[in-house]
This record gives sequence, structure tokens and C-alpha cells, in this order.
Amino acid sequence: MNARRLRTSLRGWGGVGAMAVVCALAAVFALLLPVSQSREDGGTGVDGQGVAQGSQAKAEKCPAPQNQSLSPDSGPQDGATIQKIKEKGSLTVGVDQNSYRWGYRDPNSESKKAELEGFDIDLVHAIAQDILGDPEKVVFRAIPTNERIPAIQGGKVDMVVRTMTINCDRLGLVAFSSPYFETGQQVLAPKKSDIKGYDDTLANKRICSASGSIALEKLKADVGSVIPKSADISTVVPNQLDCLVRLQLGEVDAVVTDGALAASQAAQDPTVQLKGEPFTDEYYGVAMKKGANDLIRRVNQILVDYRKADWRKSYNTWLAGTLGKSEGPPPVQYK
Repeated sequence: MNARRLRTSLRGWGGVGAMAVVCALAAVFALLLPVSQSREDGGTGVDGQGVAQGSQAKAEKCPAPQNQSLSPDSGPQDGATIQKIKEKGSLTVGVDQNSYRWGYRDPNSESKKAELEGFDIDLVHAIAQDILGDPEKVVFRAIPTNERIPAIQGGKVDMVVRTMTINCDRLGLVAFSSPYFETGQQVLAPKKSDIKGYDDTLANKRICSASGSIALEKLKADVGSVIPKSADISTVVPNQLDCLVRLQLGEVDAVVTDGALAASQAAQDPTVQLKGEPFTDEYYGVAMKKGANDLIRRVNQILVDYRKADWRKSYNTWLAGTLGKSEGPPPVQYK
């Protein structure tokens, strides 16, 4: 899905879906249920304690960061990293649990456990099925946006599957799979707002973004040039959904985040809508520890097979209602 296709599908989503209370309930679930699902290991998940913050060291600028992953056939797919996962008997994955349709616990679920579900969660189960022969052999760890890289570097998770954009700076800190989804940054604001998009209409507006996000990096780079200097970008939260709550409470005037996530939030809350067009081209990838080359190759092989049928099945289940018809997963190149 290129930028033009995304722009077409992102128009007019503001009046879709359930009432805003779903967001508040999801936020409550995020606090009450930090780690649970297919297997419980007694841990408390990654909550900011015991995980060193990764230094956002600047990587050298790389051309087409989404094309920098290892080819599946460039080496072994069953080395020391894979063997360690097999010996452990489970795949430990950092995910979100409050991103509607991506990784979330539905408070209206008939399951008493309110199990995690969504587009990212389907991919996690496919990876577990391939490596361990059982899609349920997963330990899910709920990770805030700003804890994704430290969790990987500190060995708290085997991988992160959490709407995580591949970019040059992050490639200096972690490794990524080939891309499995394409999106772009966009503005979310109340329907009644006079904000038109990522432009001069953000003058004197309070804008929320998540710590460690592409949105925050973009805002810092663009304030005073692309967007007015008077734009207040000081509201920074650990989790992206927190921005929607702040918007609902009237504490901020707009949110900047991935358009695909913003569309799902507009589906949750009919009082908000996307404003203007996406202003970046970005790709989500599975993030893993640098040097875990066998795991990287294995995940890329899984994605080769996943894209053939399961990708579209998952898309139609979770995202088609808000993103509309898709032309399929993004094209893939390897370094």
C-alpha cells in the first residue's frame, strides 16, 4: 500500500465504530492486565522496571530502511537463537494490548480472559506455529512505546510485534524483519476542530505524541518550519493510546501518530477524525536483537509464506472495516 493508496483509504473514517468508552476500558485493561495469554510465566511484563533505557544513538542514514533486512536464504534459519527459543518452549513477544484492531483486549469479548487479538497478534501466532509447532506457545509482554527497544536489547523479549516502524536510527539499535505493513503519519483531532492537517492550522494547538515514536521525532524536527513555532508539542506520553484519552479529556487539541493506528482510534470514537493526508511513508517490521541472524532469517521466511494468504485473511478480519480494501502487503527487497 503506497502513500497514494493510503491517502485514499484514510478519508472519512471519523464516524465509524463504537463509542469512546471503549478506549477508556481498553486503557483500564492495559493497567490491570499487563501480561497474560497463551502461557503464564509468573512475570510482570516490561513495565519500565529492570530494563535499561536504550540510547537513541544516531545511525548513519540508510537508503530505504525497509529494505535492509537479511534474505531468508542468506544463511542458517535454525541456529543458536532458534534453539534457545525451542529449549525455552515458548516465544516471548512484546506487543501492545490497547491498540484497537492491532493488539488489544476486547472488553466485550465472550472469553473470560479477554485474550489479545488483532492484526499484529495473528502474525505472532503464525511465528510461534512455525518455530514451535503451536500457535499458542507465546508469552505476551505488554510494552509501552518507549520500552520497545530496551526490552529487545535487555533480552526481556525475543521480538517485538507492535506497529513498530523501521527507520535508520532504530536499525542502529535493533534488527528488523522485512516489512509487513505500510502506513504514514497523520493528524487525529475532534471533528469540530478547525485543524486541517499537518500544516499551519496547528498554530497554538496542543499536540500529543508517544515517547520513542516516529511522531515525536517528526514533530521535533518540523516545529518552526513545516508546522508553526507556536504549536505546543510538550505533551509526550508512554503509550500512544494515552494521547487519545488526553484528546477526549480536552487536555490536547490533536494527536500525531501512524495513520493506520489513528484510523482504528477514529473507529473507536465517533467524535474524532483524521485531518489532512499522511505526510510520511513508513513500514512496520518485526523487531529483534541485533546479531540474532538465524531468527531474523526465520521470521523473514515465515513472512514469505504468511503474505501468500494469511496476511490478507488477517487484514480482512481486523483492518478492512477501517482501512478499506487493500492491494496486499508491501513489496519486499533484502539488502
